[in-house]
Amino acid sequence: MISRGSPPLLPTRTVLHSTPREKAPCSGHNLVPPTLADWCLLPSCSPSSNRQLHACVPVDFEEVHVSSNADEEDIRNAIMAIRRNRVALKGNIETNHNLPPSHKSRNNILRTSLDLYANVIHCKSLPGVVTRHRDIDILIVRENTEGEYSSLEHESVAGVVESLKIITKAKSLRIAEYAFKLAQESGRKKVTAVHKANIMKLGDGLFLQCCKEVAARYPQITFENMIVDNTTMQLVSRPQQFDVMVMPNLYGNIVNNVCAGLVGGPGLVAGANYGHVYAVFETATRNTGKSIANKNIANPTATLLASCMMLDHLKLHSYATSIRKAVLASMDNENVRLLCSPPLPCLLPNPLPQ
Repeated sequence: MISRGSPPLLPTRTVLHSTPREKAPCSGHNLVPPTLADWCLLPSCSPSSNRQLHACVPVDFEEVHVSSNADEEDIRNAIMAIRRNRVALKGNIETNHNLPPSHKSRNNILRTSLDLYANVIHCKSLPGVVTRHRDIDILIVRENTEGEYSSLEHESVAGVVESLKIITKAKSLRIAEYAFKLAQESGRKKVTAVHKANIMKLGDGLFLQCCKEVAARYPQITFENMIVDNTTMQLVSRPQQFDVMVMPNLYGNIVNNVCAGLVGGPGLVAGANYGHVYAVFETATRNTGKSIANKNIANPTATLLASCMMLDHLKLHSYATSIRKAVLASMDNENVRLLCSPPLPCLLPNPLPQ
């Protein structure tokens, strides 16, 4: 479990259930677990999510604690645990802005060390959640390992800082191919590439050209491109026009947050980070939630849905479906109150009084 400010713990080996154990009750059903692969739990998520997984899923958890301090042993332990287990559920790790520039974001180190190149979130209108727009169903694919988040900055002369944005053909082709393949496998009809090639003609121009090159191999899927500033305006005015979106790192960070807000807020949307070997699941917006920490009001929905994505990835579809159906049914029940992170109010139509 990743918990901000916790001392580093050396990971212990995950206990593997190579044969089914006793049936576990979940949502009123008895589920028989299949043979399971290794995985580890890296959350600073709510206890509700942990209890649900322990009750339903025949897996033992390996907990790894990571703090935002300058000590790198804990993040090395976390990376080692994920390499051993290949799959993880994590919470966002706070980046301490008071540390020197040489101190890199732990989240960024995790993504680049494991080559988790594709960040994917599914923003879909949720039952029982009243928002300005309805019928939203957008898959966002964000390049996760380069761009403005390359952690390459320096002060060339006093008072002048250069921050490098890295765009490579290989990684642009890779993320574009991922987006189009995801669209094809999901039965989607359109992919929109988001860029700023009108200004950053070389960097974003290369990204856009790679998307066009890949699009030519998928003639059955409509391809369009849109400048990032226009994209944000279109999202808040007509989000239903979007199907699958693919974009570089920084734009993906912004669009993820906009889309999460469109469907109810950061407490409701799950996200995943995929590489060729490893997969890490978390909340979509990577919000540490310090303002509501230890108040017992954090919404566990995003973490629960991220857990479902993880279970689907592990081919434990029946468990994922049971938990997901239970979560969505609760959201659609007007007698259940959902607490949403500020500044969003409770979004259920008839909230109970506090």
